[in-house]
Amino acid sequence: MDSPPPTTEQSSTDCCQGHQTDPPGPQSSTDDTNIQQNTTNGNDKGQRDSPPPTTEQKGRNAGNCSADICQGDQTDPPGPQSSTDDTNSQQNTTNGKDKGQMDSPLSTTEQSSTDCCQGDQTNFPATQSSTDDTNSQQNTTNEINLESFLKDLGLEQHYRKKLSLQNILQIDKKTIDDEPAKCKSHLPWHFLKKLMMVNVTARNVKYDSDKNSNDDGMSENTELDFNDLFDVANSEDMVNPLDVITALFLCSDGFVQQQMALKMSMCQFPVPLLLPSCDSQQCTLMLWAMRDIVKQYRPEALSESKDFTEERIVLSNLPMVSFVRLGECSLSKSETLNKLLSNSQQYHNIFVHHNMECGDSPRRISNGLTEITWYLPCGNKNIDIFSQPVAVANLRGDIESFETQYAFLCQASAAVFVFLDKLDDLSRLSKKQHHQTQIFLVGNIGDKFPDVTFLNQVTKTLGLTKNNLLFKKNQENYANFIKRLREAVSKVISKTERKMSIEQMANIAHELRIWVDEDFPECQTAKQHADAITAEIQDTLTFKEEQLPLQGQIWKELTSLEKEEFRLQKLGSENIEKRKSDLKEKIDTLRQNQNSKDFSNAMKSFITALSLPQIERNYFLKWMQIYLDDVSRIKLSELRDLYEEKRKSSENKEEIKQLDQQLTNSSLGTEHFFREMGQMYEASRFLPETDPSRQQLKYLPELCAQLLMDGFPFELVDGDASNIPLQWVSDVLSQLNEIVSPKNKILVVTVLGVQSTGKSTLLNTMFGVQFAVSCGRCTRGAFMLLIKVHEEFKTVLNCDFIVIIDTEGLKSLEGAQLNKNRDYDNKLATLVVGMSNITITNLATENLTEMKDILQIVLHAFLRVREIDKKPKCIFVHQNVSSAAAHEKNTQAQDHLLKLLNELTQTIAQTDQKECKSFSDIMEYNPNTGNFFIPGLWNGNPPMAPVNVGYSEAVYELKKSLIQPMENVDFGAYSICKFQSCLKILWDAIKHENLLLSFRDSLETVAHNRLRTEFEDWDNKFINEVKQWITDAETKISNRKSNNLTKSETKKLVKALKKTATIMLSDGERKILDNLTQYFSQTEGLVHLVTGYRENYEKKVKKDRQGLEKLVNTRLQMAEDIALKRYYRQNYV
Repeated sequence: MDSPPPTTEQSSTDCCQGHQTDPPGPQSSTDDTNIQQNTTNGNDKGQRDSPPPTTEQKGRNAGNCSADICQGDQTDPPGPQSSTDDTNSQQNTTNGKDKGQMDSPLSTTEQSSTDCCQGDQTNFPATQSSTDDTNSQQNTTNEINLESFLKDLGLEQHYRKKLSLQNILQIDKKTIDDEPAKCKSHLPWHFLKKLMMVNVTARNVKYDSDKNSNDDGMSENTELDFNDLFDVANSEDMVNPLDVITALFLCSDGFVQQQMALKMSMCQFPVPLLLPSCDSQQCTLMLWAMRDIVKQYRPEALSESKDFTEERIVLSNLPMVSFVRLGECSLSKSETLNKLLSNSQQYHNIFVHHNMECGDSPRRISNGLTEITWYLPCGNKNIDIFSQPVAVANLRGDIESFETQYAFLCQASAAVFVFLDKLDDLSRLSKKQHHQTQIFLVGNIGDKFPDVTFLNQVTKTLGLTKNNLLFKKNQENYANFIKRLREAVSKVISKTERKMSIEQMANIAHELRIWVDEDFPECQTAKQHADAITAEIQDTLTFKEEQLPLQGQIWKELTSLEKEEFRLQKLGSENIEKRKSDLKEKIDTLRQNQNSKDFSNAMKSFITALSLPQIERNYFLKWMQIYLDDVSRIKLSELRDLYEEKRKSSENKEEIKQLDQQLTNSSLGTEHFFREMGQMYEASRFLPETDPSRQQLKYLPELCAQLLMDGFPFELVDGDASNIPLQWVSDVLSQLNEIVSPKNKILVVTVLGVQSTGKSTLLNTMFGVQFAVSCGRCTRGAFMLLIKVHEEFKTVLNCDFIVIIDTEGLKSLEGAQLNKNRDYDNKLATLVVGMSNITITNLATENLTEMKDILQIVLHAFLRVREIDKKPKCIFVHQNVSSAAAHEKNTQAQDHLLKLLNELTQTIAQTDQKECKSFSDIMEYNPNTGNFFIPGLWNGNPPMAPVNVGYSEAVYELKKSLIQPMENVDFGAYSICKFQSCLKILWDAIKHENLLLSFRDSLETVAHNRLRTEFEDWDNKFINEVKQWITDAETKISNRKSNNLTKSETKKLVKALKKTATIMLSDGERKILDNLTQYFSQTEGLVHLVTGYRENYEKKVKKDRQGLEKLVNTRLQMAEDIALKRYYRQNYV
């Protein structure tokens, strides 16, 4: 990137060395080769940053990019057979030289123009060096073969214009097409489709061509043709999975590469560490591609505390052990690695090897590919193979042909394990000057007895000991050999001090003139903008208060005032119009307060970066997401540990509440910057039209609308304030409508469910998107994301886009405490259900009580949106259901759910005074097609478990069930304008209507009504009994004349009555308390929902008794006074 201007000679030699705008480095047009390239390519290692090579230097760089098409672990079964077959030998000879010749220096000036196109570019080379006609012809052949191979895969146009996320995530016919691949051009899309849904079968890239699928006539042929039994499939008809992966990385932009690497990592596939560019013998460190991978693991030091480590893998300082091949080797390196990294209970084909489907197909462009994976412990010594985390690298091809990659691995690794069969090859290894690391020799010597003298000489030269030699003997058990290999790796991990992150490896790459995929202007410019903002963050809470002030207390006060403006709950005796005027004045004052604040430096920089061209802008937002997640992860991890500790041990609810608020305040993501933008924009609307500040901010909605088009999520509901900045959201949607019109029809899919039950993971798997799922970055509020429908499929689905809405988990403790009331779930659910065409309710429990809790919230929302003549389709997803569950069990679950839904619908309808008898009255629901049972996400014990293929397949069936009916049924897709209008109507209705439920949910309301009814019966009966007793006592006192009582006798009577009353009141109180105890001891019904109110009712009994006692004493005293006055008048007046 920073190399000096090329000389005239270099310009003619390297026709396309300039750096283009398509990121990153590996997306060069110099990335393909085939058999003919094995000897025609120059072995020029360099180099983007190197000075122009001299004629002599050019001459020494002989090309051997793909010298061995079928080498080592890729194509040959274990055994003494050479991995370099006769075909490859003949191919190499035909190309003009054998291996020995390939390493000899080129002495002629004419050979200096071997590489016509070394730079990172987007177009196939169009011009050739005129230095030598022969080399010119060879280079042209290389380009033709490169273009031909990508053309076979249907990727030739994407080599020039890279694949984007919008390309691969759009909805088309292939999205729901189950047809197997029929030709080579289907293979990349077949792989991408499965990979985006984290399906571990994605690397099965065999295709069924017509000539291979004609099997119908075999059974009719009565002739016995035994030749078919011994025919070997033509490998030229197959494509190696590594070639498909390499081609896709070469033809994709940086964001697709990140998604591919992330999904591959979830599948426990290795990801490219060094991506080859065969034409130029150059390779690229894929640092950017791996930046999205975040891993959780529990090293030995944390096994007792049950804590875990969560970090971005490119920042993890880990030891790396590398595995390479020298010459021929009968041991399959990759298969050996799979056994090394798998225990007997959880074997997984991490690396592609020759015994996998199409793994024995010749590699055409992936020789030189260096893959990396990670072994991460779970903290269980009975499961863990290694107690500490370790990175494992695997170089494809012979290190003789890929010295740059070998040099890189030697400098970055704690140890390098070299696989070889012929000890004679050690002499070549001893000549290489990369031994800054520990070298281990691994091989299969069989019955061959090595030359001990030669072995001693070479091992001394290499500085090896007996412990560095790991040769499998002919009779040795393979499991025992793997055990010895594991012990060697374990010793390396435990003793080495050489640990480094992939980010640090970039320094080694630069020293070796290896390209780094981040080293291009657009990415670096974006990084600098993100650095300028995030470098100022020392404490997230302080940063938010100082740099993002508008969304803090002011916004929450505005939320409270807006709610009161609509509901007027605190009106009292005040005049309505005056109250409204006062509220409006307070709102204006708060908006003026917002407008009086200067734009913070962080927001100035943020908005400036958003105004960059599209590529820089997208990279900027990704860098911001990466940096902010890393900052939040550290702080939130500490707070969550403390929160869990207090939640389990402390009964101080206020302390827990404060910790919960700290969790909210310490979270910092790009959504907070967009919230601040929204508040800046909304406040500016209170300024005059011509005000410079208002004019300065008027283009912000258009920026956000464009980001929606680019695939970034947009926040609809601010989950921290439980409010919608309606003007901001409406204007963004208006701008979005202007951008896409007239193709503006959308269909909305929403997912609801309990917090941390896999809603976001479900959406990410289903649509290939990337909602936050880590423990530190949970969804707050509601976010929308736009997925494009392919032009040819729009008429089928009757919409242009599908809008996905992801919501904060219902019944989250944080949400309940943050909003100080329990109507937040109902508001959120009502809003998103009201805007949806299809609602997916995620159920991750079989507990009846918990299921009722979530269902009643969803049903409340369904019932309310029914009032606006909306009847969305409803689908229930049952998570973590065993794939082995019998069909009858699922059928019973469906019947049980339908019965429960009908009962809850009737109960809630009665509470809300609605006329509904069954669930189908308020929702479009078919119990046979509206339930999906999905197994658990992981196949085994994380962190080494791949995604369960049953999970991926079940989610795919769910996706098909959403899309296929659209072809035949009109789900009422509507325009973006109508979506915008619907949002405003619903939110205004929610603010007008008093949704503040006194209790957690409708079931609790019903339960409390029952309790209150029972209590009132007991209480009224007690009160009536006391009142009747008072009446009788008053009568007894007033009739003293008939009893001829004296004054002292009257007083004595009243005193006795008071004593009797005290006993009566105590008995009545005890009776009611006994009734309460008996009521709350019930195990059936809904009693468990109101146990929290028992203390209130017990207090009420005591208070009632005190009131009745006071009433008794007062009434008796009054009766006594009246009686005595009469007695006085009768006897003394």
